[in-house]
Amino acid sequence: MSETALREEICLLAKSLYDRGLTHGSTGNLSVRCSDGGLIVSPTNSSFGFLDPARLSLIDSQGRLVDGDPPTKEMCLHTAFYESSDADVGAVVHLHSHYSVLLSMLPETDPDNMIPPITPYSIMKLGRVKLLPYFKPGDGAMGDAVRSLRGQRKAVVLASHGPVVAGKSLRSAVYAMEELEAAARLTIEAMDKRVKLLNENDVDELQSAFNN
Repeated sequence: MSETALREEICLLAKSLYDRGLTHGSTGNLSVRCSDGGLIVSPTNSSFGFLDPARLSLIDSQGRLVDGDPPTKEMCLHTAFYESSDADVGAVVHLHSHYSVLLSMLPETDPDNMIPPITPYSIMKLGRVKLLPYFKPGDGAMGDAVRSLRGQRKAVVLASHGPVVAGKSLRSAVYAMEELEAAARLTIEAMDKRVKLLNENDVDELQSAFNN
């Protein structure tokens, strides 16, 4: 995909997330890896509902801003996923979505696997979702926490902050992010109810089939 097409897709999908209430105000950020190893990134203090393709931040392979507005202050999250994951990671999306944040604050949430096996789709698209500790927004320690996972997780949630999801493409990362928010909502709504979860064999079969 050309750089022009990538810029247009970023704005299209970002607006879709904004219009459906998955992000709000100037929250959230995303990045897409270019063929030369650089990144196109949503600018700092920008709204997903009103991104301008021409003003997106263009970062070269050395991490330098070469065009557009200054990038999000949470670049550390994005670079950590690209550096610690395999070459298949082509995009990273970070939101402050409601149910994922709420689930991160509940004491009964399992920090090693936030989403119980209620449906097959979160397992297929996300694998196990790791809950990371709270960090001040923009703190470089967030990136260190992602690197410590050594590329073993493609979806994490920062406590009291929001989810971060990596994907092969921007579209796949967005779809996985939507699945995470839906699964977080379902998890919360199922609490204190006698729901039937998928069993261990079901989970193992899904993980094997979808390489999670």
